Amino acid sequence: MTPRRALSTMAFNKALNRGDGPGKPEGATVTDQVLRSTRVVTPDGERPAAVAVAGGTIEAVLPYDAPVPACARLTDLGEDVLLPGLVDTHVHVNDPGRAEWEGFATATAAAAAGGVTTLVDMPLNSVPPTTTTAHLETKRAAARGRVHTDVGFWGGAVPGNLEDLRPLHDAGVFGFKCFLLHSGVDEFPHLTPAEVEAAMAELAAFGGLLIVHAEDPVLIDGAPRRGGPKYADFLASRPAAAEDTAIAALIASAARLGARVHILHLSSAGALPLIRRARREGVRVTAETCPHFLTLTAEEIPDGATEFKCCPPIREAANREPLWRALADGTLQSVVSDHSPSTADLKRKDTGDFADAWGGISSLQLGLPAVWTEARRRGHTLADVARWMSAGPARLAGLDRKGAIAEGRDADFAVLAPEETFTVDPARLHHRNPLTAYAGRTLRGVVRATYLRGRLVAENGVLAPEPAGRLLERPAGGSGPHGR
Repeated sequence: MTPRRALSTMAFNKALNRGDGPGKPEGATVTDQVLRSTRVVTPDGERPAAVAVAGGTIEAVLPYDAPVPACARLTDLGEDVLLPGLVDTHVHVNDPGRAEWEGFATATAAAAAGGVTTLVDMPLNSVPPTTTTAHLETKRAAARGRVHTDVGFWGGAVPGNLEDLRPLHDAGVFGFKCFLLHSGVDEFPHLTPAEVEAAMAELAAFGGLLIVHAEDPVLIDGAPRRGGPKYADFLASRPAAAEDTAIAALIASAARLGARVHILHLSSAGALPLIRRARREGVRVTAETCPHFLTLTAEEIPDGATEFKCCPPIREAANREPLWRALADGTLQSVVSDHSPSTADLKRKDTGDFADAWGGISSLQLGLPAVWTEARRRGHTLADVARWMSAGPARLAGLDRKGAIAEGRDADFAVLAPEETFTVDPARLHHRNPLTAYAGRTLRGVVRATYLRGRLVAENGVLAPEPAGRLLERPAGGSGPHGR
C-alpha cells in the first residue's frame, strides 16, 4: 500500500468514527455514500477528490483514489464538476397571496433543477408580507412540506413596524428588507430617510442586518418618464445616479450608527468606488449583483421586450465590465437571482409598454449556466463562481452549514457538465410562468444533478417525487440557522 493510500484509509477511518464493535462513540455515523469526481470545487480550489457523506453531512474530502467503504454507495461523476450547492438569498416566491405569480413548490423545483439547494425568500409580493411574526408563521405554513430545497426567510422593515423587528429576528428571519421608494406593491410601503435611520439604529442594537433596494426616490421622480416600448426610454427613467446617491446615503448612515447594511441587486458601476472606500474604512457594508447585470446589456434588448424589465435596470455594456472586476476584487461578494416573476399578462407583452410592465427577471433555474457562460469568457474559474454564488450568499445570511464542500457542512451539491451547451426553452423551466429574458439564448454548463443533504433531489431537470427541503431559521441569540 502506498503512503497516499495509507493516509486515505486513516482519513476515512477518522471520518467514519470507525470502531463498529464495543467502544464505538455514541451517536457516531457511518459513511453512506461517496461522490467522486476528477473536478471537485472546494474552498481551496478545484481538485480530484472523493467526498464522503454520512447522515446528510460531509464527513471528509479525501484524495480521489481513497478506498470506498463496503457500506457506502459510490457515485462516480467522471469529469463532471462537483460544486457546492448554490445559495440564492434573493428570491421572490410570492406565496401565499400571489401564488399565481410563483409559489413554494414551483420556485424550489426551479431552484433544485438549476443547482440551487438553499434559497431565502423576500418578504414582499406575498400577502401578507413578512412584517410581523404572525405573518412569518403564515408564510411558513404555506411553505411547509412543499419545498424541494432548504428555504429561509427575510423579514421586512416598513413604516410602523419598528417594534416588530426584534421579535422577527428572534423568530428566525435572517435580516430585514426595505425600500427607499415605492416597492411595486402597496402592502409593502417604503421607508423615508428618517425611518431608514430608525430601522438601522434598532437593528444595530441587536446585530440585525438591513438589506436595501437602493434607488433615490427624488432622482427617480425627476427622471424623464415616457411610456411605450422603447427600452432606452425606460432606462432613462431609472438613472444610475439614483443608485449611486442612495448608496452614498446608506453608507453614511451605516458608518454613523455602526449598523450592518447590504445593498441589493447593484447594477450601477458608479457606486463601486463608494463601496470600496467604505469597506476600507471599516463600514459594515456588503453588496450583491445579479446574473442579468453580468450577462445582458441594454444595447441588445429589443424594444417591446418587457421580459427584460427589472428595477434597477439592465444597463449598457460599458457598465457591465466593472461589475465583473468588482466580483474579482471582492467589492461585490455575491451573485443572486432576484427572481421576481409574475403572470404573463402583467408583463404587458401585448403592448410592450415598459412603463406598465411588471419589473422582474425570471431566472432562478438559469443562474449557474448564465454566470458560468460569461465568467468563462473572462478567464474566471468555477471556483470563482462557487465563491460568488454559494459561499458569499451563505456568509451573508449566516448559513454556516452551507456554501462549501468541506467537512461538517451539509452535503449539498450541484453536478455540472461545464462544457456542454443548451438553448433556453421557457417551456422546459420549472418556475410557474414560462417567461424569461434568457429565452432562446445558448448557455454553457448543464446541471446534471442536485443533492440536498446527500439526497438526490433533481437529475437532468427531473425532480424527486417527494420534496426534501427544510425551513431554516436563525436561532434566537445565534448567527447560524437550523431547520424546522
